Amino acid sequence: MNALLRFTIENFRSFAERKSLVLSHTSLDESCSSQPFLRVCALYGANSSGKSNLVNALARMRYIILNSVKVNDGEDLEYEPFLLSDKKNEPTLYELEFILSDKQYRYGFSNDSKKIVQEWLYCVNPNNSEIPLFIRDHEGIGVSEKDFPEGVDMEERTNDNRLFLSLVAQLGGSLAKKIIGFFSKSINILSGLETDDYLTFSARMIKEEKNVAALMKNFFKRVQLGFSDVTTRTQDFDAQSLPDNMPDELKKLLVSNLTGKKSVSILSVHGCYDSEGNLMENRTFPFDEMESEGTKKLFEISGPIFDTLLEGKILFVDELDAKMHPLLSRELVRLFTDESINTEGAQLIFTTHDTNLLSSNLLTSNEVWFTEKDQQERSDLYCLNDIRYLDGSRMEETELMEHNYIQGRYGAIPYL
Repeated sequence: MNALLRFTIENFRSFAERKSLVLSHTSLDESCSSQPFLRVCALYGANSSGKSNLVNALARMRYIILNSVKVNDGEDLEYEPFLLSDKKNEPTLYELEFILSDKQYRYGFSNDSKKIVQEWLYCVNPNNSEIPLFIRDHEGIGVSEKDFPEGVDMEERTNDNRLFLSLVAQLGGSLAKKIIGFFSKSINILSGLETDDYLTFSARMIKEEKNVAALMKNFFKRVQLGFSDVTTRTQDFDAQSLPDNMPDELKKLLVSNLTGKKSVSILSVHGCYDSEGNLMENRTFPFDEMESEGTKKLFEISGPIFDTLLEGKILFVDELDAKMHPLLSRELVRLFTDESINTEGAQLIFTTHDTNLLSSNLLTSNEVWFTEKDQQERSDLYCLNDIRYLDGSRMEETELMEHNYIQGRYGAIPYL
């Protein structure tokens, strides 16, 4: 089992101070069978409060990890510190606590534009004590010969602007390779505003993965999107289909690259009825021409959604609710909260402005988080479960969360 337990950042864009998104709610037992982590996490906040920056921070951490082996000696690193204070020249810190194959780890690093300043990897025991596997600082890299033997004698082979973990993985280290694989295969990050890139993946799931296709189609029927079925059509590339006004050079390039290859188009199936309401026939239409923007978005992200559910992965979606009716957003979240559907412990972390989710009994107080900027334009990150009222009392689960949020009792709303 794999899962994300905590993500920590510092000095990244609007997050000047160290902030953590916590997705664990109990201590780990030895078997991890109790699934001590949240399956869903909703992130609310005003526009420009830092929601997307939090998602972008994880995307940046993932990018640095997966591309570290490609960095040339002396090449600049990705670096976007908070620019509105004297911390603008300090390193950016990223740290992830996670479960990988039923064991818990804590891995992180800090970097500026020139070098990796610090890097560390710990194994976390069931009693929360930690075993350092390696620690990197200004004095060098210290490796545990007992607990991380694959890293021994590789310390001096690591360039200043490369991650030690990536080097060890590149040279065959088994645990390092597993951790790199966790970032590349178990964590996916989507934009809910620009979903066109996921259309091909979702179409392939419908065409090639029968079990996934059945689940996707059942979901489409349950939320009543208007069509009775969705199917695919494969056809050979036809140069005659290119627009007449396309530049010749571009046309030649496409013909050269695509000749002999096949394309997959999506078709929606709609029933045609007589005046008595009897079905006469089914007709198919090009999906992108017939369906609404919200329906197209739901289809486009459905592939990654169901892939995440079936494989027990972790999915971040920025602006989950964009273009979609609130009831569709609710049903997407329900896929992850319903343990009879989410049998593999998949996790969905998303940003949203959809306050209806707060009144749907889907989310508990520890699954709702907020971002809010202070007067110095620094983003804060806090959990609804941690809010205390003036008398020191904590909110009750029976409170009207949507009403209280709109009324400003939790902060993280626009100042109007």
